[in-house]
Amino acid sequence: MKSILDNRPALTEEVNKVAEVAGYLWQKGWAERNGGNITINITEFVDDEIRQMKPICDVKSIGAVLPHLKGCYFYCKGTNKRMRDLARWPMANGSVIRILDDCASYVIIADQSVAPTSELPSHLSVHNYLISRGSPYKASVHTHPIELVAMTHCKKYLEKDVATRVLWSMIPETKAFCPRGLGIIPYELPSSVQLAEATIKELEDYDVVMWEKHGVFAVDCDVMQAFDQIDVLNKSALIYIAAKSMGFEPDGMSDEQMEEMKVAFNLPK
Repeated sequence: MKSILDNRPALTEEVNKVAEVAGYLWQKGWAERNGGNITINITEFVDDEIRQMKPICDVKSIGAVLPHLKGCYFYCKGTNKRMRDLARWPMANGSVIRILDDCASYVIIADQSVAPTSELPSHLSVHNYLISRGSPYKASVHTHPIELVAMTHCKKYLEKDVATRVLWSMIPETKAFCPRGLGIIPYELPSSVQLAEATIKELEDYDVVMWEKHGVFAVDCDVMQAFDQIDVLNKSALIYIAAKSMGFEPDGMSDEQMEEMKVAFNLPK
């Protein structure tokens, strides 16, 4: 069967990154059953032949009008599809969609008629926001990191930037590689409009946001960089929890040490 990836090495590389990250999410225990979603903007890799490809499904409504997505193309994980399967067969567990000119609907064009994630409206709303801001970010990742989710069951970590301060202080790399920290969103129903709106608001100040008692949503230039941010944050959570399980409150890096990091790595204030 012919694939949209055939003879398109740049597009293939991006989809293979998604497959690689999907495997990591499963291996870490962050993607139980069909948990988590990945959506990437692949418009820059689309050629004239792809633009002429016929839909392989009926027109589907997004549920919102997203004017900045006109003519855009996305690769999306399929609804009810497992990350462990996407890691092995990305084009059988995800699909390429084209946003139509009304900016309110889409069609699947390749490779199979795999319905996108139920959280597609949320993901596309975020991508619409990113494009409106002129952001270079092309990837959105939602997953369920165990230790970060555990921290949201404690009220003090739901206060603004409390978790960020703790996580930054555990290991220098966290401040260096996730310099904007972790935004917190109080519990909202998964896939709801309210959750999407709250996520977009938090992305004004953060690249990674925590959905209370649910999971993490991250954006970055590609899927690997989005994964990396989640990975370093959860590593810090693991260090913190390990120290607590040993019976002590970890000291963490001091404000002076973190300020030194900020200067050394030219990090944003």
